[in-house]
Amino acid sequence: MRAAPGIAWTSELTRGAHPTSRARLTDTLSALFAIAALAVVLTPIVTEQTVDGSRPDRAADGAAPSTTTSAPGSELMFAGYGGVPYTYPSNVTIKKAGLHDVTVKDVAWDGEPFRNPIYYGARIVRFGGGRFGTMLDFTHSKAIARLAEEATFDGTLNGAPAPERATLRDIFRKLEASHGHNMLTLNGLMRLPAITPRIQPYVGLGGGVSLPHSEVQLASAKNRTYEYQVAGPVAQALFGIELRTARVSYFFEYKFTYAPYEMPLSEREGTLLPFDLWHQFQSWLSGAEPPGGRLTTQFTSHQGIFGLGIRSAPAVP
Repeated sequence: MRAAPGIAWTSELTRGAHPTSRARLTDTLSALFAIAALAVVLTPIVTEQTVDGSRPDRAADGAAPSTTTSAPGSELMFAGYGGVPYTYPSNVTIKKAGLHDVTVKDVAWDGEPFRNPIYYGARIVRFGGGRFGTMLDFTHSKAIARLAEEATFDGTLNGAPAPERATLRDIFRKLEASHGHNMLTLNGLMRLPAITPRIQPYVGLGGGVSLPHSEVQLASAKNRTYEYQVAGPVAQALFGIELRTARVSYFFEYKFTYAPYEMPLSEREGTLLPFDLWHQFQSWLSGAEPPGGRLTTQFTSHQGIFGLGIRSAPAVP
């Protein structure tokens, strides 16, 4: 019977080993994606300021300044953002018939938003001319267990009673989702009454799917689960303030997200997102249980974000 004290979700290999080239490539691609997203939203700012500065003063033409306070019209916005998450401690449960049925209580998670791969997001927002709009939102966050801390265990591990209390590192080799506690959501938005024509508060509510890149490995196991997965649904609620300039919007936002996870421990080395999800779908169709069992937990998070967006319509004067 194979022993299994360990779980992991990260780009590192087992203790004492160096990161694989695949892990380094994943880190590099994540960083490049974040930099590219930021560049896309930063580039128009210089152009915008140049155009604004070259426009003749309306007063010089004898035209009276506009006093309209009408709401923004129909528009499409592409945006990118960074931020800082806080994830509440949660229970982690592993079940495999005849071997594991153990719950680790109140595992603490770190987000490490400024360490590669960083926290980032991208979204497309559409308003049709009124107060209501829609948003497709992708968020790349992280959840990294504090392995140096002690936790309480309850149940059976490796076919024997689990220790009542132990340091996580003594039981788990890794417990992370550092290549992405990824969330893809479709949201409804509502503009609240504007503070000024250029300062627009808004609220939103939505749901979607969690697409983590999971690395899970029991400490005594030979194989790890290292792949993208569909781990379950996710819901989010948000409130934000948008500062609208000529074609660029700056926004500050608070998001609350709730994501219950059920992860099949496939004990395979994944590749790219489409191939990993296809493999998971095939395994589901076959009805076969994952070789390593299943892991369940939940990520309940507060997130503060700041972003920049490019709009298809100018700001209200």
